[in-house]
Amino acid sequence: MGSTQSPGPTKPKRERFPALKHRDFSLFWAGNVVSRVGTRMRDVALGWQLWELTHSPVALGLLGAFRVAPIVVFAMIGGVAADALDRRRLMLVSQSFMALSSAMLAFVSFTGHVTPALLYVLVSLSSFATAFDNPARHALVTGLVPEEDLSSALSLGVLGFHASTIVGPALGGLVLGHSSAAVVHLIDAVSFVAVLGSLLVIRPRARLTQAAPVPLRLSAIAPAITFLRRTPVLFWLMMVDFFATFFAGSLELMPIFADRIFHVGPTGLGLLVSAPALGAVLTSIVVASRPPMVRQGAIVLVSVAAYGASIAAFGVIRSFPIALLMLAFSGAADTVSTVIRQVVRQTLTPDELRGRMTALNMIFFMGGPQLGELEAGVLARYTSAGFSVASGGAACLLVALGFALFVPSLRRLQLKERA
Repeated sequence: MGSTQSPGPTKPKRERFPALKHRDFSLFWAGNVVSRVGTRMRDVALGWQLWELTHSPVALGLLGAFRVAPIVVFAMIGGVAADALDRRRLMLVSQSFMALSSAMLAFVSFTGHVTPALLYVLVSLSSFATAFDNPARHALVTGLVPEEDLSSALSLGVLGFHASTIVGPALGGLVLGHSSAAVVHLIDAVSFVAVLGSLLVIRPRARLTQAAPVPLRLSAIAPAITFLRRTPVLFWLMMVDFFATFFAGSLELMPIFADRIFHVGPTGLGLLVSAPALGAVLTSIVVASRPPMVRQGAIVLVSVAAYGASIAAFGVIRSFPIALLMLAFSGAADTVSTVIRQVVRQTLTPDELRGRMTALNMIFFMGGPQLGELEAGVLARYTSAGFSVASGGAACLLVALGFALFVPSLRRLQLKERA
């Protein structure tokens, strides 16, 4: 008889979404998803309201500028606050402020006092709160999961973000088409109850002991800048993201595509805004359920190139279903890049600097696409919306090629696996 061999040791099966086994993270994640659905509904209503008031691509582009200006001015102050103060309490204040801004949008819309200037002001107020909210939220996640589940948590964060960007714009377009922008803004204001409720019940782990408390003053920015200079790969990741999204940013022009190119109205506008998120969600599910990716630098550059190519294709396509498909591809590519950049930043950044480093990254991450919206609007004013988007996508493709050729340290980036 032949001898039988005993099977060797088998590796324990990896849980599909390990971050969700942590109660506080699950509550926090779900609350943020619900709130973001309302915010994405609001964004569709804002764009359509502004387009109906002005019929100007430049006015649409200015919406991005008013979104980013408070972030550029206050982001580093928000980052210092996230490292110096209790992050959960800071989020309670910032989320309440954003809820108030949405309630004011609902009020002026119901009473018929909407003007472009008023929309810009209320968007700026919401962005002011975002400058404090984003650093606190990103840094807070690290206190809700252990380090081995951080990649899963960040991937789920991207998944939740894009899932809300599918449901929110589509639902916003339906409500806008059958009711009014005022109702959309009211739903947005109510949606903040979910994230505020989660913040009231979670209990993040105690933060790591610091050599000295972070002072609540602008000079506290200096250590983050010093750390960035000593870790140049983080700077290059921020730069490639900034230039890629600056050239390829085009979401604010979607009302023009919905109205004048595809003739699909506010409901179609919701589908256009949702399409990138559909590709992003499918990709996020795969990324969140698999071990962390290796060769991070090369994958980021390939993802940026794919993102630019799909945006360029969307700009020239005149078939609505194929255009939606190209936008879905762009969302998938952007998700891979976003997850890797977040994992690299959170892995390399010490806990005491997470808020400030998130704030620095936010200036690039949000500044690029929002300033790009203004650039796209001005170019569309003097050429066409299609040319503006297509040329921006082509420029994004060149950005990826340029970084691959001239920044070899980024191309070769590969985090070492931890035992």
